[in-house]
Amino acid sequence: MTTIVEPPVQVLTTFGLTAHPPIAMDGVGWRVGEVVLTLVPDRARAAWSATARENLYVEGMRIARPLRASDGRYVVSGWRADTYVAGSPEPRHDEVLAVAERLHAATAKLERPRFLLQPPAPPFTDVDVFIAADRAAWEETPLRSARAAGMPEPESEDAARSLAELKTLADFRRPVDLPSQVVHGDLFGTVLFAGAAAPAITDVVPYWRPAAWASAVIVVDALAWGGADEELVERWSDIPEWPQMLLRAAMFRLAVHSMHPRSTAGALPGLMRVVDIVRMMV
Repeated sequence: MTTIVEPPVQVLTTFGLTAHPPIAMDGVGWRVGEVVLTLVPDRARAAWSATARENLYVEGMRIARPLRASDGRYVVSGWRADTYVAGSPEPRHDEVLAVAERLHAATAKLERPRFLLQPPAPPFTDVDVFIAADRAAWEETPLRSARAAGMPEPESEDAARSLAELKTLADFRRPVDLPSQVVHGDLFGTVLFAGAAAPAITDVVPYWRPAAWASAVIVVDALAWGGADEELVERWSDIPEWPQMLLRAAMFRLAVHSMHPRSTAGALPGLMRVVDIVRMMV
């Protein structure tokens, strides 16, 4: 059972949030008035996201703005504060892809964060797993950097199968000539909708990859776990290097599944559906 950590009084005080009691939000954080407090897994990434979102404007989008503490910090004792934006995830996959295109046109001007150059390092966290999985889809030998860092080999049967599929898909890769930029690599299930209001995001999860790859990750996730129809692939097929981007997005998710300690066997059938679709395309 997951322990729910309530924001300490010192954090509330430093952010100037003592007028309202914290109210737990489902797996998201704590709402305090019109602010949401979230315990972050990586302070450097949280501070970067806050800086990026502070002055990021995208037409037709709502963006949660960071709240600075009284001393100017974005992160206090592992907590960040953002303006509350109403909404919840919905299976509006084409709209999420449209959000991605507008968002990445804006994030293209952002510089590459230094922490994206760092390899995974023990003791391995969730962030390290995603770093290793991202590299696995692009490096010559998938998961070479993960093994070099000492990440453990998969133990469960479904994790081993993910790894086998990852290696198989690697043989279908072909060189691509697309510029890399800052992209949000986790938009599926994180874009918030509230009726006819503009869609919203509360974070930017940064990767240094082509914008087309980030769109492909949305499609892979939507096909695997979002109930999307296969026509979604066709509707967005004008995206540059589409088959190869879908291939690398599928490899990325297979790598995450093979390494993440909280991966479940129930997630694999959806991924295998994607693998079958991608194989037919490449």
